[in-house]
Amino acid sequence: MELPEGVKTVAQLKTHLAERGEAWANLFNGKQTIRAAINHGLVDNEAAVKDGDEVAFFPPVTGG
Repeated sequence: MELPEGVKTVAQLKTHLAERGEAWANLFNGKQTIRAAINHGLVDNEAAVKDGDEVAFFPPVTGG
């Protein structure tokens, strides 16, 4: 998707997506920790996002 005007960070992208519908709002409601990656590298919420970046969101996982 093209980044909307004013979306420059992961946090702003999460907010924008949460405004798109209930499923997104439930994902980013603050009740669970959702990590982000930009171009396959883990980042925090203040990381810059630019057009052409691949952004992925995922919950923490456990394994053995």
